[in-house]
Order: sequence, then structure tokens, then C-alpha cells
Amino acid sequence: MVGQLRQVPPRVARTLACACVGALLIGWCNSAAAQDGSPAPREHSELDATVFAPFHAARGERLAQARTFVVRLSYPDEGRPHAVRWTLTLSGPGPQGAVLRRWSGTEQVDAGGKSVRLPWDGRADADARARRMPAPDGVYELRLLAVADAGTSREAAVEQAWPIAVNRAGAAPPPVPAFHAGLLRLDGAPAYRIVYANLHSQTRHSDGGAPLDACHGAQEPQTAPFGPIDAYQYAQDHGLDALLTSEHNHMYDGSDGTNPAATPAEAKALYQTGLAEAAAYTNAHPGFLALYGMEWGVINKGGHLNIFNSEQLLGWERNAQGELLADVETPKSDYAALYALMRARGWIGQFNHPAQTGQFLVDGQPLGYTQDGDTAMVLCEVMNTSAFSTNDEEKETRRSNYEAACNRALAAGYHVAFSSNQDNHCANWGASYGNRTAVLVASPAAGMPVSRDSFLEALRARRVFATMDKHAQLLLTANGRLMGERFDNHGPLQLSTHFSNSAGRQAAAVAIFHGVPGGNGSVTALSDQAAITVTPAPGPHFYYARLTQDDGNIVWSAPVWVNQLP
Repeated sequence: MVGQLRQVPPRVARTLACACVGALLIGWCNSAAAQDGSPAPREHSELDATVFAPFHAARGERLAQARTFVVRLSYPDEGRPHAVRWTLTLSGPGPQGAVLRRWSGTEQVDAGGKSVRLPWDGRADADARARRMPAPDGVYELRLLAVADAGTSREAAVEQAWPIAVNRAGAAPPPVPAFHAGLLRLDGAPAYRIVYANLHSQTRHSDGGAPLDACHGAQEPQTAPFGPIDAYQYAQDHGLDALLTSEHNHMYDGSDGTNPAATPAEAKALYQTGLAEAAAYTNAHPGFLALYGMEWGVINKGGHLNIFNSEQLLGWERNAQGELLADVETPKSDYAALYALMRARGWIGQFNHPAQTGQFLVDGQPLGYTQDGDTAMVLCEVMNTSAFSTNDEEKETRRSNYEAACNRALAAGYHVAFSSNQDNHCANWGASYGNRTAVLVASPAAGMPVSRDSFLEALRARRVFATMDKHAQLLLTANGRLMGERFDNHGPLQLSTHFSNSAGRQAAAVAIFHGVPGGNGSVTALSDQAAITVTPAPGPHFYYARLTQDDGNIVWSAPVWVNQLP
């Protein structure tokens, strides 16, 4: 159960927006509005598009492989509807399979959302003859592309991809070596401890922390009852090893816009309160790691990223007196400058729910590469559950996949591992689904808990896999080198995937993917086997494994980065 509300510095009363007198207040009002004179968009005023794709056919259907896909669209923009064009394609079998079926439409969507049900009869549709034939056995990909009209310009498209299985004969699972191989020290002791974490969530310190029966989206900042300590206790009670509460950096003034009456001292004190509460909870609860950080940036013409280890609050907002409402000024949406600061301070971060276009712009390029950013950014969220889920039984069906955007970051040159979090805004931290970010932390001495420093070191080493199943373990090695590593190589390269699941789930499909860092090209499936030996062309390469379980849950390894020498 969630505990009682802890004491935090009082929230500054929110001032009526733009009821301004005097030059300073007029300046504040202008900064809080869009350039066209309309109010600035709220933090979560963006298109949300997901597709629910049952991995197996529904029981009782007239056709053995029939099932219904559900496209869910929402646009919480003060009730204003948007025209959303969507296309759903089914391709396969296998990761490079041809497109077999296509559905499309346009919906008027507002905050209330709309669901489109799309029955599939289990048949391929390549031509008229194929319509009468069932789809061959195998694992297929269902891909959603949704774009909303936003005034005179189109916002970034939302792309989702999920597997589905067609299996009539009960095919044997692909052989995958067990996970524990290669994870023992010379003395036989475990080399690493797996920490199952949720590294993206909010509490009352920003726009989260509402009780499940009263949570209907983002909260007005600092108004909900539950804070970080409540979140840590809830997560520990629900079996997590670690939780990061990542509060929106621009909400420490108690506002989703800019509060002209806010005081810097209160904003900075609240951030320090969060850091202190995380440290105190960790010390008082051996075996659980409580982390506190910030989610920096805005969605509109920006992009959210988490900073895991800053001891200072970063921001760009100023009050009516022109005082910075943060410890360190960081220009809004200037990602190159932020990366430079992060690298200089030793801070590390995560790309949150990234889009392929319109976000993390550097010199006009989405997910634009800088050497500073490459050092600072260690994770990319490949999968999330709905930020506003009220499910507390790990059964949330609104799930988002960002593999395409993370691949774009990898192809741009970023050395990021995949992560999987929940972005909880309601009081169900880690309980909306069974997905986790799994971190391989160097094993501490017997009986000692995992420390914050060793956890951060593991993130820097990219020793991470992302899983939709908290019971899964996945590892990729390259010539015996562990995922996350970078190394030079001569001659053949042996890539090997290792998988286990403590709840007994098996693999339904596995694929090893390949790309070229810095080439800004495509990332393609290299093999549908757990192990393969290749001789790369001279130059840089990256490889990662993606395994689909027999229940449809996916596990992603971290990449390995190989510089192939002539």
C-alpha cells in the first residue's frame, strides 16, 4: 500500500496566467505563450497512439488464427480534436517479410481518445489467390504509423511495431543457450547481479503521485498526495529492485507553465529534498535502490530525457523578478549545450519515449549526434507502458515501442543500450506491467547491497537489457565480449545470444540486428538464429539481439560495438 504523504516545501500558489501588470510580468506572459499568441502547449499535449496486437489467436474464433487488433488514439489538447491519419500493416513471416495486409483511416481524436477495432481472419493478402489461403506459420510484425495534423504543420509521427504468432502445429522453439553462460568469475561466483529497475516515473514533486481511483492523466504539479518515499515503498513492495523518480525539471515552480510568483529557494529546496529522501530510503532498506533525478525538456519542439545523477536542478524558467528557478541555467531545447554540460559534470542520461522526427534536435537533425551526447547518453527507452495507466496487476495493454527511434540514435553514432520503463504518473510505480530495465551490476561482496555508484557504473558500461517480462534474462556476446562493450576485432566475429526465463517461458523467435554507427543508415536483421559467425567489412559496426517469448513479450540485449580491422 502507498504510505502517507510526506512533508515537502510548500507549493507556491499558482498565479492567474497573463493577468499581468508591469514590464516584468508582461515579459513572463509573453514567454509563457506560443509565438502565434496562443497559450504554450501543456506538457502532455501530444498524440498518443498504440496498437494492441494479441500474440496468439483468440480462443473460440471461427478461423483458427483469427484475432482482433485495436488501434488506440488519444490527443489531450484541452479537448480540441485533431485529425489523425493512421496506417496498420502486417508483414512477415520473419523480420524481413513482405507486407501482407494493410488497414488505414482518419479519425477525429481528442483527450477522450478513440479505439478502432480491426478484425483479422488469419489469412495472407498478397494477391487475390492468397486471400483464400491462411498465413504460413511464423512470427509476423504488426506496424502502426499515426500522424496528427497540428495547425499549419504536422507533428512527429508515432510508429509502433509488435510481433504476432501464427502457429497451428506447435512448432519447436528456436534453440537459445541458457543465460548463465559467461557470467561466472574464475572462482565460480556470479560476476554480476541483475537489478530489475523502473527508471522513469513521477510523483507529487512534479505531475505524478495521484491515487489510482482519481488518476486520469497528468496531475497539476505538486498537488497529488504521494511523493518519492511513497513511490519507493510501493515499488519495493511490488518486487522491484530499484526505482528512479524522475521529476519534470520545469515543474519545481509548481506549474506546468511558468509561475511568476515562484521563489528559487523553494524550487531548489524541493529538488534537494528528493535527493535526500532517496538516499535515506536506500540506507534504511538494504536490497532496494532508491534513485532521484529529473526529466529534462519539453515534448513540443524538444524531447524528454532523464538525468540520473545530477545533484543540482537544471532549468530555464525565471520568475517575475527575473530570478532563475533552478541551480544551473540550461537553455530550453538546446540539446547540444545540455550534452556538453552533462559530459563536463559526469552526468548520464536516457532518451525517453523518443520519436524518429522532431525531437532531440542538434543542428536541425532529430536525435542529432554530438560527441558530448555520446558520452552522456547511456540508455534509450525501447518500450514503455502508458504513462497514465491505473493498472496495478501488470496487465496494461496500452504499450509503446520505440525501437525504430532508438535504432536511429544508434545509426547516428550514439552508444546507447535499450531500457524499458513505465513513466508512471499514477500511484502504481512498476506495477502497470511486468517490463523492467535490467542492469548487470558487478556483484558486491557477499551480503552487501548494490550501491548507487556501482549501479551508475553499470549504466555507463551499457550492461543493460530491456525486458517486457521481469522473469527474463538476455545476454549477447561477441567473441566472448559482453554486450555494451566496444572493441577492435580481426577476422571472424561470433555473435551468441543467451536467454533464460525463471517462470518457464521459452523463445518463439530470435533475431540479431546489425547497423553502422555514424552512417545514419538502416538497421537490419542479420540472422534469425541465436548464434551466428560473420566477418564484418572493415570499419565500425554494432549488433544487438531481440528475442520474442512464446507469450509475445520481447527482450532486447544491449548492443556490442565492433571496430573491424583490415
